[in-house]
Amino acid sequence: MKKIILCLFLFSTAISFSQNEIKKLYNFDANYFYGNVVEHNPDLAHLITGHPTGVILGFNQKTFGFKNWERRYNYPDLGLSFIYQDMGNPHLGENYGLYAHLNFYFLKRNLMLRMGSGLAYATNPYHPDDNYFNKAYGSHILISPFIMANYKKENIFKGFGIQGGISLIHYSNADFKSPNNSTNTFAFNFGLNYMMNQENLPEFIPKEKGEKYTEPVHFNFALRGGVNSMGIIGSKQAPFLTVSAIADKAVSRKSTLQAGAELFLSKALEEHIYYQSVAFPEGETTGDEDSKRVGIFIGHQLTFNKLSLITQLGYYVYFPYEHYVERLYNRIGFQYEISKNLWGSVTIRSHYANAEAVEFSIGYRL
Repeated sequence: MKKIILCLFLFSTAISFSQNEIKKLYNFDANYFYGNVVEHNPDLAHLITGHPTGVILGFNQKTFGFKNWERRYNYPDLGLSFIYQDMGNPHLGENYGLYAHLNFYFLKRNLMLRMGSGLAYATNPYHPDDNYFNKAYGSHILISPFIMANYKKENIFKGFGIQGGISLIHYSNADFKSPNNSTNTFAFNFGLNYMMNQENLPEFIPKEKGEKYTEPVHFNFALRGGVNSMGIIGSKQAPFLTVSAIADKAVSRKSTLQAGAELFLSKALEEHIYYQSVAFPEGETTGDEDSKRVGIFIGHQLTFNKLSLITQLGYYVYFPYEHYVERLYNRIGFQYEISKNLWGSVTIRSHYANAEAVEFSIGYRL
């Protein structure tokens, strides 16, 4: 509770300081939450003993349609969030996260949907001697997306407003280091928001009549890489490389359809095959299996200015070793347009709910 109070104090101090520094188009919000860790894996049952609590602090830049993409998405907010969470169990410890987010508005701007993604720091991850109970987090650094759906009223009295609703917070290291069972927190939240310079806010620029927009098919080539483990506690991290060829077709200013093929090279899978052949000599793995995979996929790119949300669904057509992951895979993450032809992305590749890797990609669009 003392740490929650400290976070709120720092937040209020930031508001006071910013009144002199920020002239317009910004607001803040602070939310307290209380919830439960969802038991999506039986290995987590012994860790769900209390109710997680914490605070979600948000700093938001308002948009009013000065750019075309803002009007297409009903004038969203761009912002940063900070989350402090006591996981409600000493073996899980506490998490501190920093996120980039977008706020989308519906129902005459009374319903706000916040989608954020960032990194979190776990204070008490798995340790073979000191904390072998924590099979959720294998490392201090975690990948952490979250969603918040709030009823929100702004500027009720002198810039202050209220908001409340539900939040879902995910923590995982995406098999960067084992173990990696992850956690999902479902919580109820309630808080206050404060609008800067509420007397001088501009009017929303009206939306223009929608125009049909399309582009010819473009071809992309991408290299995706990173490190992961073979999914066994105590295993070392190993590099991987994925080579992708992608065709995309923009069907509107928001949506682009994708299809492609890719080659997967994984040192962790090589190590997994060797481990299985040595540890279980009478099993099905001989050690001579090919670790390479070839996949085909379809996908969608949802574009917000230079930033895009990428979702893809793939299938391994060449899959000689079937005892490692499922044949169907999915990819989700964010892509940023560096220049007209160059883009970069950070994505998570998973097999159903089992994440295999965080991918850092660089791509070229013809």
